[in-house]
Amino acid sequence: MKTEDAIKVSVQHRFRQPAERVFDAWLDVTMVRRFLFSRETGEMLRCDVDPRVGGRFVLTDRRPDGDAEHVGEYLVIERPRKLVFTFGIPAASPTFDIVTIVITPESDGHCTLHLTAEMQPEWKDYVDGARKGWAQILARLEQALA
Repeated sequence: MKTEDAIKVSVQHRFRQPAERVFDAWLDVTMVRRFLFSRETGEMLRCDVDPRVGGRFVLTDRRPDGDAEHVGEYLVIERPRKLVFTFGIPAASPTFDIVTIVITPESDGHCTLHLTAEMQPEWKDYVDGARKGWAQILARLEQALA
């Protein structure tokens, strides 16, 4: 995907936890299964995480309307400030988004996470849903870290 063709969706969340703890949650299989692409009405069937550049993740959530498989590959891992990965749902599309997470530590020991998803132009009708979805994921991460 050419960056100039991408549709960018951004969300931000302030965490009461330090940057290192928030960052590490994105790469820890125990934490990932609690917040990433899971829904309260679903059951996480599979959660594989290979937390290295070039490593992949696969998460399969059983939902009332069927299993949802989410896949991706880690492109950049710069603990505790930056994480970049591809994200796709093979059953919905052969294309992948690029997700960039930047975490900024704050003087009070908390941090702010800024997430930008670069979506394929074919998903332009889903921008609002994507923004809400990523915001919900960050809220679930906050709960998982509590």
